[in-house]
Amino acid sequence: MLRFSAAFIFFQISSCAFSQTQQSTPPSLRLIGQYEIAFNKNFRNTVVGGLSGIDYDAKNNIYYLISDDRSAKNDARFYSVKIHFTDKGIDSIELVDVKPLLQPSGKPYPSTKQNAQLTPDPESIRYNSIAKQLVWSSEGERTINTQDTILQNPSINIMGMDGKYKMNYMLPGTLVMNTNSLGPRQNGTLEGLSFNENYSALYACMEEPLYQDGPKAEIEETKSYVRILKFDTSSKVCAEQYAYQLEKVAYPSTPANAFKVNGVSEILWYGSNQLLMIERSFSTGRLTCTVKIFLADISHADNIASINALLETPPKKIATKKLVLNMDDLGIFIDNIEGVTFGPTLPNGHRTLIFVADNNFMPFEKNQFLVFEILP
Repeated sequence: MLRFSAAFIFFQISSCAFSQTQQSTPPSLRLIGQYEIAFNKNFRNTVVGGLSGIDYDAKNNIYYLISDDRSAKNDARFYSVKIHFTDKGIDSIELVDVKPLLQPSGKPYPSTKQNAQLTPDPESIRYNSIAKQLVWSSEGERTINTQDTILQNPSINIMGMDGKYKMNYMLPGTLVMNTNSLGPRQNGTLEGLSFNENYSALYACMEEPLYQDGPKAEIEETKSYVRILKFDTSSKVCAEQYAYQLEKVAYPSTPANAFKVNGVSEILWYGSNQLLMIERSFSTGRLTCTVKIFLADISHADNIASINALLETPPKKIATKKLVLNMDDLGIFIDNIEGVTFGPTLPNGHRTLIFVADNNFMPFEKNQFLVFEILP
């Protein structure tokens, strides 16, 4: 049963009812609620965690959440949930259903112990309300050591609402995994997906630069370009690509040579050639993440689809970006934010954004949800 406060009733709109007015200045976001699903919560014999993507089906008032469990705890899967609101934000999250992601054979995906060559790394999920289908991305795998070599290309997959495989998008050759310093980096590929307002295009974004495009983000400023890819949803072919420059890593790691990263963890179409970009920075020695939201504009960016190496041929015009929010400024713990979707509309006509964090199935991390009001 829906439990809405009369003072905070949401009007249901299409999850793709995007603004078509180009924003010369970025919008402001006001935090209006947060919620946490308990660690190791069990739902229909699955562990709820690793929530790496979220999208909203407004007609049915359902949110789709993908887990990045690589079939280690349970079969690779996605959840259907309802989010109940009060005048103080999120009241509760109701788990409605869970379904496995299925291979073309119709079987669930294997774990790395069963068949590492076929194990997916699910990251983003989007709902196509016209086709009544879901699309999800996998980062693939790039393991090269003396014991084994596993090269699995990233992928963008279309499935039915029952999780059954339908087909793949055709990725450009630059995204093929290689044993040399060429192509995608391990765990740095397709983290973000978003349809445009009429589902004629699907946008995808790399988390980190291809080897031939530039260095990983560091503490100091670098020319670290990631690729935004535009796919035609009819042909399933990549039509255009644009360069987007990452920020530097927010904080030094402890010790200094320990793991640190900054990359794009999700994107969301905002209308008029603009995308919201989530940049998520983490440094060893800090439990919290630094998450910055930017409004990127690709209107005047060069189409770099024919350029194989940005190190050799730097882009002349890249996507512009303006800071919308640094979540450090909220003064609360921010975890590993990896998903974002438009939510319902407020009574004042303002849209909402709902973010979700991937807890990596760790007890010291959170299945965190944040809801914001978009202030024009």
